[in-house]
Amino acid sequence: MATVIIEEITKTEKAGLFTICFEGDAATEFEKFMNKFKEDAERKDDLSIILTAINKMLTASGFLERYFRYEGKMSDRVVALPIEPLKIRLYCLRLSDSILIVGNGGIKDTKTYQENDELNGYVITLQQLDNLLKQAEKSGKITIEKTDISGINTQKFEL
Repeated sequence: MATVIIEEITKTEKAGLFTICFEGDAATEFEKFMNKFKEDAERKDDLSIILTAINKMLTASGFLERYFRYEGKMSDRVVALPIEPLKIRLYCLRLSDSILIVGNGGIKDTKTYQENDELNGYVITLQQLDNLLKQAEKSGKITIEKTDISGINTQKFEL
C-alpha cells in the first residue's frame, strides 16, 4: 500500500489545479511528468504545448470537458489531455469544470494505454484515488467547492 496526499499547485478565479504526491517522494507526480520531458530535446516542445494548454484553461476557460478524453471506466473521472498530434499523454482526475488533479503520464506509443505498463499504472492509480475521493466526499471529509477542495490538505489516501 502507498500513501498519497493531494497538493494544490495553483488557483485562479476560473480553476484550481492540484496534483498527487506519494508519501516519501520528494517530487509530486506532476513534477515527475515535467522532469521526464523538460530535458528531452525531442519532447520538450510537446511538454511546453501541454503546459500552455493547462495555463490557458486556468486563466480563461476552466477545465471544460471538451478539452479532455475519458480514459478509465465510465464510473470514474480519469481523463487524458490528448493534444494531437502529440504522443505525450498526461493523465488527470477531472472533478469539475473548475478542479483538475494532474497525475503523471508518458509517451503513448501503443493503441491503448492498457498495452503500456507505465501508462496503465498511472491510470489505475488515479482510478483508485478517484474511488477514495468519492468516499471522502460522501462522508463529508472533503467538499468540492468552486475552485477548491475543502479539507483535502488534512487527508491521506491509502492506495
